[in-house]
Amino acid sequence: MTYEATVEFKFDATFTPTYGSSSWTSDDFIPEEHYHITAPAADLNCKQYFKLFEKFLLCVGMDPATIRSSAMSLVFNDCVHEEEQRKICKEYELTMDEDLRDKFVEWKQAEEEFAQRIANSVVGAMGTVLQQQEDLIGLE
Repeated sequence: MTYEATVEFKFDATFTPTYGSSSWTSDDFIPEEHYHITAPAADLNCKQYFKLFEKFLLCVGMDPATIRSSAMSLVFNDCVHEEEQRKICKEYELTMDEDLRDKFVEWKQAEEEFAQRIANSVVGAMGTVLQQQEDLIGLE
C-alpha cells in the first residue's frame, strides 16, 4: 500500500483601486497576488513543516523577527511546563531569566579563579608563563 499526501498553503489577494483618480494611486500595491505552496506531506518532519509555514508567512508579508518570536511563544508560554521549557533551553544552550543570577555567580567565580591563577603565575623566558613555583627550581 502506498501513502501519498500533500500539504498546501494558498493565498489570494486583490487590490481594488480608488476610482475617480488614476487607476493606481500607489506603486506599493500589486493588483493581484496569488501564492500556492505545496509540499509532499508524507515525508516531512515537524521542523520541515515549520520551515514550510515560515516560507508561507514570508510570502504573505510577515516580518521574519515576528515569525521567530511567534515560534518561540509556542515553547515559552504559561501553558508549557517548565521542565519542557528547560529541555529546549538545554538543547539550544539558552538560559532562562530565572537562572541568570546563578550564571552570574558562576561567571564571577570563574573570573576570580582566573585572576588568582594569573596573580600566582610567573613569567619565564621569552614570555612563557610558568604556572607552578616548582618550575622555577630548575632555573636557579
